[in-house]
Amino acid sequence: MTTDTVVREARLRPEFAERYPGIDPGVWYTAATLAEHLLARFIRHDASDPTPSPPRILHPGHFEFRGSAGMRGGRITLG
Repeated sequence: MTTDTVVREARLRPEFAERYPGIDPGVWYTAATLAEHLLARFIRHDASDPTPSPPRILHPGHFEFRGSAGMRGGRITLG
């Protein structure tokens, strides 16, 4: 089965690698999967922190994007 839809992908910029342990900089990941991974990490590790969640899980200054499938610039609201 083939599709004309291009999957949206994201890759971490090398200068922000220390902020995202376990994410290889320069490697293209499916954006939705990467966002789910980072959201789960945020919830697990920062659940007791009263700081609000970031407006975007995949910060546009920290990641590069390619492809066009799915919502662009979607925001996740917790709580």
